Amino acid sequence: MKIYRWACYTAFLPFFKPAGMMFFCLLFSAFAFAQSKHDTTSYIQTVDINTGKIDTVLVANGDYEAPNWHPDNYLVVNFRGKIYRLDLATKQLTVINTGSINQIMDDHGLSPNGKSIAITSFDTDNPSQNLYKFSVYIVPVTGGQPKKITSQDLSFWHGWSPDGKTIAYCGGDFSNLDVYTIPVEGGPAKRLTDAVGLDDGPDYSPDGKYIYFHSYRSGRMQIWRMHPDGSQPEQMTFDENANWFPHPSPNNKWIAYIAYTTDEKQNHPFGKNVKLRLMNLQTKAVKDITPVFYGGAGSINTPSWSPDSQKAAFVSYSVN
Repeated sequence: MKIYRWACYTAFLPFFKPAGMMFFCLLFSAFAFAQSKHDTTSYIQTVDINTGKIDTVLVANGDYEAPNWHPDNYLVVNFRGKIYRLDLATKQLTVINTGSINQIMDDHGLSPNGKSIAITSFDTDNPSQNLYKFSVYIVPVTGGQPKKITSQDLSFWHGWSPDGKTIAYCGGDFSNLDVYTIPVEGGPAKRLTDAVGLDDGPDYSPDGKYIYFHSYRSGRMQIWRMHPDGSQPEQMTFDENANWFPHPSPNNKWIAYIAYTTDEKQNHPFGKNVKLRLMNLQTKAVKDITPVFYGGAGSINTPSWSPDSQKAAFVSYSVN
């Protein structure tokens, strides 16, 4: 189930309140519940950051998305609204029970202790009011009924603090999505960014010193970081690519991120030429770790590092 932020699917605008339509068209999209009109094949893959060797874990029909790497040697991926466990040894897919939540999208990830999964789901709590929501939930990694964490109409999970007590997410309203944090046990959310344009994809560094994110505040999508209280934002990339979803490695030596080879403005579309890049956090040197591939939304939205910091998981696609 692909749910595209930041593109305009005008066919769905009538479902939204008039006040939100303009911002929706310019900045936000959802409700792409069916797959592309094309027949899509997913290639769930891993890349060795030292050698560049790419291994294909699974080839499957449809849009599998956003692999997270569990220490017990399996990946967590979403597909058609559900969450699956993909065993790296047996290549077997097993659905993870998420109770009544069955419209899960590609913003999900594992807690630091590996016992829980944060998921983002499309909610239809108030269809009579034409008010649709995306909420963050937490569910045991072994399955169960998820616990709702956020209350904003728009909330998209992206990061978990190293102590497991706080989550970082992209949220707000149609006019301007920003980075927020909220306690896992519940409580008020804290807004960390307020720049004009999209601030998104927050992910904590393993030492808790920074939150990495991507931002359009410079007029091109680039990688930034800030302190966990939102102070001292610092731009990290300055190139011609459109850079999204920075993920620090478990050993805190690298960030991996996805780069569109064309300027997509504030859009994060599927079906574009993209590549994975690696930044050395000590030297700030950047290199490609994959060739250009067909992907984008769903390829590497959320943390996908191997526990030993030597590989990253991602999804590339083909359309028949």
